[in-house]
Amino acid sequence: MTAGSRKVAVVGVALSDCGRVDGATAYALHAQAARRALADAGLDRAVVDGFASAGLGTLAPVEVAEYLGLRPTWVDSTSVGGSTWEVMAAHAADAIAAGHANAVLLVYGSTARADIRAGRRTGDLSFGARGPLQFEVPYGHTLIAKYAMAARRHMIEHGTTIEQLAQVAVQARANAALNPEAMFRGPITVDDVLSGPPVADPFTKLHCCIRSDGGAAVLLAAEECARDSRTAPVWVLGTGEHVSHAAMSEWPDFTVSPAAVSGRLAFERAGVRPAEIDFAEIYDAFTYMTLVTLEDLGFCGKGEGGAFVERGRLLVRGGDLPVNTDGGGLSAQHPGMRGLFLLVEAVRQLRGEAGERQVHGRDGGLPRLAVASGTGGWFCSSGTVVLGR
Repeated sequence: MTAGSRKVAVVGVALSDCGRVDGATAYALHAQAARRALADAGLDRAVVDGFASAGLGTLAPVEVAEYLGLRPTWVDSTSVGGSTWEVMAAHAADAIAAGHANAVLLVYGSTARADIRAGRRTGDLSFGARGPLQFEVPYGHTLIAKYAMAARRHMIEHGTTIEQLAQVAVQARANAALNPEAMFRGPITVDDVLSGPPVADPFTKLHCCIRSDGGAAVLLAAEECARDSRTAPVWVLGTGEHVSHAAMSEWPDFTVSPAAVSGRLAFERAGVRPAEIDFAEIYDAFTYMTLVTLEDLGFCGKGEGGAFVERGRLLVRGGDLPVNTDGGGLSAQHPGMRGLFLLVEAVRQLRGEAGERQVHGRDGGLPRLAVASGTGGWFCSSGTVVLGR
């Protein structure tokens, strides 16, 4: 934040009902998460003068704001895939710090799983066939295939093994086992991951995120508003955002994600080093995303991600750097643009509200510093937020 600007805190977080939710619309999940986040903060919706949403309605966030009964004077509808919410949090924090808003509500909800089950939609093969994508779509270059190609490049250049990638899924499931809100909690092994049905070489099913329903909400507020909240403030210390490419042919290096830039900016602006972070929440639509983002955020060197994720380093219980402490998109829930769930989990951990999966700091008490890093598209965009008590 600039000199003389207001400090910004997260004062309320919540999830809607998640997992298998067949009886609710996406609008209803937005509303449920929003109400719960306001209740968590102990604040009335009248304090909300800023609103951010994406992914629902023809005029997002206008339609969702109307559904929630809000008339904001600051809005954001930035849509950059899974990193949307970290980028929106950065924009909201800047707006609050500058005095353009006092309290900004970020809300997301999706019935992605229920829609497929009811035949209202099918699995997405591509994001469209216009613009730069027209040169890839005719060849069947699906979203999953793009991530798979990137993973294979890392394996070729750095010797990363499929067993190391599988470890990401195994440890995410172990963390999910401690989370009563996780959709899948039963233990899995490396062999389970490797023997699963192939999806896109080298990925099998368990290398890929689950599909669920669910919503989330985060309320950010100026420091003077935070004093009225019933929860302890979790401060936004630094943020960063970056876009890399749209067409795969314009991506200079498949082994470097845009988190290499957004992470550096966030840590610099927060005035902290990766080594000081107690735990990380990382977008994990695929196992490779976790591995390469750990490298690009600076938790290990380039090409060292495979070795880093071995030996249980990502586990809540006994891990050097607990990652995706709720089980992540690989096991907990993944209703689409999951980046807002990363912020919810990070705040719950910093406030000491995570129950069995609670992470501890270096002194044995509550953790003090966390990073949430979202990735969008096929490594096209990244938003990183550093949070602290």
